[in-house]
Amino acid sequence: MQRIYRNIFVASLSVVSVFLIACQQQAESQSADTQPTSQTLTAEDARQFVEEAQQQLEALSIEGARTFWVYQTYINQDTQGLAAKVSEQGTALSVGFANAAAKYRDVEVDADLRRKLDILSRGLVLPAPTDVDKNAELADITTRLDGMYGTGEYCKTDAGGEQQCQVLGDLEEILKNSRDPDQLLDAWQGWRTISPPMRDLYVREIELANEGSRELGFADVSELWRSNYDMQPDAFSAEMDRLWGQVKPLYEALHCHVRSGLNEQYGNEIAPVQGPIPAHLLGNMWAQSWGNIYDLVAPDVEAEEVDIETLLLTNNYDEIKMVKTGEAFFSSLGFAPLPDTFWERSQFIKPRDREVVCHASAWDLDNKDDIRIKMCIKINEDDFRTIHHELGHNYYQRAYKDQPFLYLGSANDGFHEAVGDTIALSITPEYLQQIGLLDELPDASGDIGLLLRQALDKVAFLPFGLMVDQWRWRVFGGEVGPEGYNDLWWQLREQYQGVNSPIERPADAFDPGAKYHVPGNTPYARYFLAHILQFQFHRSLCEISGNEAPIHRCSIYGSKQAGKRLNAMLEMGLSKPWPDALEAVTGSREMDATAILDYFAPLKTWLDEQNQGRQCGW
Repeated sequence: MQRIYRNIFVASLSVVSVFLIACQQQAESQSADTQPTSQTLTAEDARQFVEEAQQQLEALSIEGARTFWVYQTYINQDTQGLAAKVSEQGTALSVGFANAAAKYRDVEVDADLRRKLDILSRGLVLPAPTDVDKNAELADITTRLDGMYGTGEYCKTDAGGEQQCQVLGDLEEILKNSRDPDQLLDAWQGWRTISPPMRDLYVREIELANEGSRELGFADVSELWRSNYDMQPDAFSAEMDRLWGQVKPLYEALHCHVRSGLNEQYGNEIAPVQGPIPAHLLGNMWAQSWGNIYDLVAPDVEAEEVDIETLLLTNNYDEIKMVKTGEAFFSSLGFAPLPDTFWERSQFIKPRDREVVCHASAWDLDNKDDIRIKMCIKINEDDFRTIHHELGHNYYQRAYKDQPFLYLGSANDGFHEAVGDTIALSITPEYLQQIGLLDELPDASGDIGLLLRQALDKVAFLPFGLMVDQWRWRVFGGEVGPEGYNDLWWQLREQYQGVNSPIERPADAFDPGAKYHVPGNTPYARYFLAHILQFQFHRSLCEISGNEAPIHRCSIYGSKQAGKRLNAMLEMGLSKPWPDALEAVTGSREMDATAILDYFAPLKTWLDEQNQGRQCGW
């Protein structure tokens, strides 16, 4: 789910550092009464401001990317210190840079310059007040919250009186594999012991960030976050709900079938046949994806399913051959081969002699051609799909490399993930046959199982992807105080997901803090949008390629026409409003979730048949 398509340091905080240093040095050489004010600033001032910023920020971005690459591929105390120092510098200076850009808010400039100024002024996730002490306080809080999550563990005393502790990975394995409801509840509840101490810090963090947002001209952090989508903040909120309304019937059908399967497994006392589903039974710590309980809800009919891992091993695929296959996919669309440096500098295999971050990610280290992936590849289906996904990020990065520095990004924060997932949707049996991995195509009898597996992850995720920021927007906006944080969290989970807590939760539990993106302050709407856009992209590219098969069996492999349309969007980067980029591929300027309904149409028919006689909804 979380893939780093561009180094976080480069994409946000630290891109401000060098230019602000220059501004501060210049300010020291001039008296305060000669400094330009917002009333005396001109369009030419704005142009010079942006040009100088881009030149210096680009140089800084390369330094930051290299620093973090070394840190993540060679973890030790020294590289950690270098990365922390660079990150700290960017954090300290980012607010001043955004404030400098905000001074041009009322200066009349052309559309391109306005867009760049907006990117600079809105690029902060948690803007601190300009007050030095409050800036330092906010930095300290964010670091402490991140550390509390990262070091979180659930400890209890065993029968022998010894204390046993489990970290998140241990507890996730229990949620994934156990079918003992008591064990599931213990693991689910245990992880949520880490978050109550976060609440008071989180409350203060919001107070400080809202103060910083007001200094930038926004009502609060909610308005700041929602202003990054080329529309008014309230219009963006309405757009999210509109898209959810399109897919809600499919989700409700899936929910009804899954609830019935869980009821058969656990009985009415543990998994009621009506109402919300208890969150600890869905195979995931946050009930955001349900693929781990496929065995409990799978179709009864035996059907042939493609085992990609066995096909890879049988055909002697190694790590490099898997990546070469991903490259060949893009070459078939008309994209140029990856540069030699990609193969020389990427991390494909976990080194034996040092600690590294194995989490798959795609990197752009020089804003031109030094693109890489960082993985610890295993020969299995997940990594085969992940490679195609990560290369989608790399080809996106290379496509927009000639844009000005501030436009080196995706059309909105949902597009980058959506492009990677769009490519992964083309890993179909037809594609496997085309590249020689599969001799004969399975018949359509296996499609329902395949679609159900996908829906348990992709469709089940949608309401969770929506409600996380729905909660935060209301908290940031002051609609609910700290005493109501937890109640609001579970109200929204029941409203959107039809999921509830398996036990009563106290008001001070702060269950939102048990999800990394909350204490980590990572906006979440991007993931909801990515899940919508990937299917819209896929449907359009399949139509462009001349596909006549059902959309879930379509692969755009080999279609130069689809590749040309895709590249037209990728090359735009962040230079135009996202509806322009969307139109380049789909011909439409509106996001449309009906592509998900088209993709899962056979499954919806099957689910409706299974749900006959059941009371659906919650």
